[in-house]
Amino acid sequence: MTQIRRISCIAALALSWPLASAAEAPSTAPAADPAQCQVWQRELSFARSVAEHDASAFAEHLHPRAAFGVERQPSIGREKIAEEWKGIVDGSAIKLEWYPDRVVVGGDGRTAFSTGPALYQDPATGKFRHGRFRSVWQQEADGAWRVIFDDGNRPEPADEAAVQAFRAGSGKACGAA
Repeated sequence: MTQIRRISCIAALALSWPLASAAEAPSTAPAADPAQCQVWQRELSFARSVAEHDASAFAEHLHPRAAFGVERQPSIGREKIAEEWKGIVDGSAIKLEWYPDRVVVGGDGRTAFSTGPALYQDPATGKFRHGRFRSVWQQEADGAWRVIFDDGNRPEPADEAAVQAFRAGSGKACGAA
């Protein structure tokens, strides 16, 4: 199977993953598989780049030909995505937080799928919405895992209970109880 076909198959599988609410998704932090743990940590690092408003670190997590918003008209390419996410990364458009609750490494061990809850806060109103993200990662020749596909479901309004459920969720380091 060619590299492009393999990635296409993985993306199709990732996009068909059932969308559960953050409260329904159990934490499956990997404890033994080193590759799963690397992707878990990388996903947390990706989220931290946004939380810390670090545009350079955010872009470093992206594959040069990454595709975001793959269920609609996708944005393709590191530079384009970084530009489109500028208001998210700097926090002016929306405050976005997320963490993985599931990571699966498949194929030749260099491709992984991650998913988990996401929390969005409008900086103007303070109102919250919540949803789930889905990402496909690829380990590159330099050993770094980079996002090749990313999307999520349409966020729904979040009440205080949903915000608390998100905050109580794991997002813990790989292998932590």
